[in-house]
Amino acid sequence: MAGGSGERFWPLSTKERPKQLLKLIDSNRSLIRMTVDRVSPLIPAERIFIATNAIQAPAVKEELPEIPLSNIILEPAFKDTAAAIGYSSIIINDIYPNSVMVVLASDHLIKDEQGFRSALSTAIEVAESDNAIITLGIKPTSPETGYGYLQVRAFEDDDNDFTDLRIGSGIRIGEPAKVEAFREKPTHLLAYKYVSDGKHLWNSGMFIFKIPIMLDAFRRLLPNHYSTLMKISSLGGEMRDIHSATLKELFNTFEKISIDFGIMEKFEKIFVIPVEFGWSDIGSYPALEDVFEPNKNATITNGTEAKEVNSARNIIISTTGKKISLLGVEDMVIVDTPNNIMICSKKEAQNIKKLL
Repeated sequence: MAGGSGERFWPLSTKERPKQLLKLIDSNRSLIRMTVDRVSPLIPAERIFIATNAIQAPAVKEELPEIPLSNIILEPAFKDTAAAIGYSSIIINDIYPNSVMVVLASDHLIKDEQGFRSALSTAIEVAESDNAIITLGIKPTSPETGYGYLQVRAFEDDDNDFTDLRIGSGIRIGEPAKVEAFREKPTHLLAYKYVSDGKHLWNSGMFIFKIPIMLDAFRRLLPNHYSTLMKISSLGGEMRDIHSATLKELFNTFEKISIDFGIMEKFEKIFVIPVEFGWSDIGSYPALEDVFEPNKNATITNGTEAKEVNSARNIIISTTGKKISLLGVEDMVIVDTPNNIMICSKKEAQNIKKLL
């Protein structure tokens, strides 16, 4: 999934070049390039599909020249992840019937890529053998309020008995477990409880399933979506024509709802594979503190030389190379680009879109 509005990392990101097209982590590779490189040892280029929109498609094609043009799926409108995944499912099912589909975000960071591929292989095996939807759940390292959580009832042992999930030694990394409930982004107190009770994992937003299983879930749980998907499917070649008035009209009938709300929270058989491979969704500028080494003032700098006096714990990024000097400034985000200088407190970094 490579849409996005380019808001959370403005002014570095724009509608034309949102976060996944930025070289935020690696000076030579964008986040979407890193994502494709990460799965390439498992999945050949002809089986990698990119779901995006007409505005961002040119940059995606330039960034990923090995991906066939026919594998770039253009959504006529942004209608959230349920529509995006449903639309992609019918297109891919038309090319590779009854296959297993892996849904990944194009802008996540994963440090242990071999560990990621190992977990993904396990998820694919489970999806092939069970009529289940599989997700990857991140073992939490802190009471994070910016992530959703997965409540896990128990892990299944070799005797098909269930044992309680406990924090630390009780978590069986890499072994499938039943998801009991999806939990929305919690308060700090509730997040602390989730991490302490050992029965919750971070929701990574990665999903693995057989396409017929997902389409049947749409039929039962999001019937209006399913009806629209079937009408789109009946268009034949026109179902991928971004200029088709009929396709646009049908697509605009989708309710704007996430796959989590529409399907995952209601589906009867969801398994999670607990993982700890150094994951971050890099959801806002403060997330970069988990990626880059700070200086002696606990400040992170990228693309510039910064001078700090009585200043600490800042995030300073420049694409112009302009030197930035700070006096008496703490816990701020400063981003310098040729067209904009953005300054905000870290606690307001999630609200940058208000500036737009």
